[in-house]
Amino acid sequence: MDQRISLVTLAVADLDATRAFYLDGLSWTAEMDVPGEVLMIKAGEHLLLSLWAEAEFEAEVGPIRRGDGVAPLTLAHNVATRDEVDAVLATARAAGADPVSDAVERDWGGYTGYFGDPDGFRWEIAFNPGAVADLVLP
Repeated sequence: MDQRISLVTLAVADLDATRAFYLDGLSWTAEMDVPGEVLMIKAGEHLLLSLWAEAEFEAEVGPIRRGDGVAPLTLAHNVATRDEVDAVLATARAAGADPVSDAVERDWGGYTGYFGDPDGFRWEIAFNPGAVADLVLP
């Protein structure tokens, strides 16, 4: 696994307020904006900050920690092929990661799976075809 982060995803309670803060307040520019679901902002040469509505986040990743559960964020490592997703997940599991979920085809056209690090933070390993891949892959 390359030593890099492709996306930092944060679950947000009010996506409209978050959008107003980052886009209007900080004058950042959206790379992708899906009202009610997600706002993505380029945060580096190959790095996106993904601000995801809590309901959408929980539907894919799992319950937000409000006591028990996962922390309301994920770290993503994007790769160029579906086979690489499976290989990285296997490497992480061999290193002792919590397997969380096998990779699956997602409704939006990607292929992703998750593992948990020793502290329980979720890493998404993703093949993400299209414009997002062009932004995050070296």
